[in-house]
Amino acid sequence: MNPRPLVIAAGLCLLIPAWIGIFSSGVPTLYAPLPTLTILPAFVLSRWRLQSFAILVPSILFFSWSPGLLRNQNPNVPKRTIALLGLLTVLAGVDFVFGWKYGMQYQGPRYTIGIGIINMVWLVFLWWAIIHWWRKPSFRGHLLSHWFLFAWLAWYAFPYLGELP
Repeated sequence: MNPRPLVIAAGLCLLIPAWIGIFSSGVPTLYAPLPTLTILPAFVLSRWRLQSFAILVPSILFFSWSPGLLRNQNPNVPKRTIALLGLLTVLAGVDFVFGWKYGMQYQGPRYTIGIGIINMVWLVFLWWAIIHWWRKPSFRGHLLSHWFLFAWLAWYAFPYLGELP
């Protein structure tokens, strides 16, 4: 079986959580927290009224991060993915600590605490998935672990906490 169409479909499916995370509500909500990976490019692109193209960022990063998936070269989750998840876990914690005050002030406790819990659940799941599929290599595990990582980045990672511009 040629995995290329499956990988391409998975990468394109990242457009869905990216769109939900940034454009489905217009303000930060528990289902659309305006994640940094898409909101910053949207702010920049809005200068030319091209903010909709920001939803492409997670898909582009997905294809760039693990090009071996397209060629079905290696069923192993790369060690760099574990390092990336470690770095993102630390940065997410730091971001949440520094954004806590602004989240409480501008979005309120329901949003700030809720989004913190949702991100913790995502991170626990991502750590489980990546370590599980790193120990038991398979094409499916490699693909799914990367898809979930980039879905988290597209939808919930580093949510907007603070006053809207």
